[in-house]
Amino acid sequence: MVDPLNASAGLARVGTLGPAAPATSPSPTTAPSPAAGKDFKSFLLDSLNEVSALQKEADRGVEQLVTGETDNVAEVLSTVRKAEVAFSLLMEIRNKLMDAYTEIRQMRV
Repeated sequence: MVDPLNASAGLARVGTLGPAAPATSPSPTTAPSPAAGKDFKSFLLDSLNEVSALQKEADRGVEQLVTGETDNVAEVLSTVRKAEVAFSLLMEIRNKLMDAYTEIRQMRV
């Protein structure tokens, strides 16, 4: 998942761009292998686990702020906002999936 608060750091890793390589079209007889990438289920479960971890980290930060273990309010607010954005994105993905399911269910065969 892209860190929305650290998106500009990702641009620094890109570096300079060179000329684009010519596009090659896959042959129609070869199908993409399942081992080439993660399947949708594992991607979704990894995303859920990541959002859960971000929310737990935010809860820990708030707890430390309230108990006086830390006084870095900016870091805690940043952590809470990151968890909030991740959860909002997850809910939007869920809503789009539910819309797609509803649309498919209403199709006439």
